[in-house]
Amino acid sequence: MRILNGLELAGFIKERQAREVRALRQAAKIIPKLAIVRTNPAPVVDAYMRLKRHYGEDILVEVDVHETGQTTAIELIKKLNADTSVHGIIVQLPIPDPAQTDDIVNTVSPQKDVDGLGKNPAFDPATPMAINWLLAGYNIELKGKRIIIVGKGRLVGSPLAKMWRNSGLDVEIADRSTADFAGTLRAADVIVSAAGKPELITSDMIKPGAVVVDAGVATDKNGLVGDVSSSARERSDLTITPVKGGVGPLTVCALFENVIQAARRSASS
Repeated sequence: MRILNGLELAGFIKERQAREVRALRQAAKIIPKLAIVRTNPAPVVDAYMRLKRHYGEDILVEVDVHETGQTTAIELIKKLNADTSVHGIIVQLPIPDPAQTDDIVNTVSPQKDVDGLGKNPAFDPATPMAINWLLAGYNIELKGKRIIIVGKGRLVGSPLAKMWRNSGLDVEIADRSTADFAGTLRAADVIVSAAGKPELITSDMIKPGAVVVDAGVATDKNGLVGDVSSSARERSDLTITPVKGGVGPLTVCALFENVIQAARRSASS
């Protein structure tokens, strides 16, 4: 088995980003700042907040968390759009009433939409960026391969499929409603799963020698898990992400990469 260790790659990226932020602070007198708009008090969101805050502290990017009600989120985002000290804005998902997600996310200025979730963002979405970095870091060639993305979500599945199709890759999106779901997966050279369903993909659904990127996030009695079954992870022929330390660490890196880029554009303008 070949493990796609995102945590290892993230360490190198983090060091580079810290150098770039120091240069921005010293040469351009720009202090990169990320504003997080949080409308959901759910405890599971706390871990994401801590992770982003700590990462920002480590590379000297300021991270401000703005807790607000869903009804006042749009007004707050408009104020942050106008604040020149803020370079990136993200809306921490999910929000209490998902029906309003598009309205709230699309309020973020494209130049500050560092999550890349709005209509016309100036940045690529963080998790698809992370998956690209991970595969490139391990020299995984995608051209000429049959790629199946499991899940159609706005954070991973849909934007990743769009990104790869625009690059001319052979991409198909599948989920549990797909006719012959298991057979569809067995035909894939590369599987990227982001469904958030534990044990969704079993060993018999994966062809020999396949590349499997498990970007699914779910919980069961054992805590945080992905979409791929433990039996599949016992196979020696697969190239696969670990349960922890695969895509996740690089997603945080990608988010802050966009914040740094936004601050750099601010300095140049």
